[in-house]
Amino acid sequence: MEPGESLEECLCREIVEELGVSIEVSRPLQPARHEYPDVTITLYPFICSIATDEITVNEHAAVVWLPPNQLHVLDWAEADLPVLATYCRQLKEVKG
Repeated sequence: MEPGESLEECLCREIVEELGVSIEVSRPLQPARHEYPDVTITLYPFICSIATDEITVNEHAAVVWLPPNQLHVLDWAEADLPVLATYCRQLKEVKG
């Protein structure tokens, strides 16, 4: 985060820098803290939607769209797993 920047502003800026798209932030998910052997991180996830059509991969090797029931096939960082579980659980609750 840059000085004076909110979590939402930071996320929007980072997504533009990394993927070249604007997003609309809908709502936050539960923050997730993870301890790696040499560092502890806290993730602040949000539910978002893409506001522009074209993705430009600036910092990643590839982009793939998957339905929620296929997200498990990706190689997620250990810290991402609780966030992914919360997101998928909330999707199921909404769909009932």
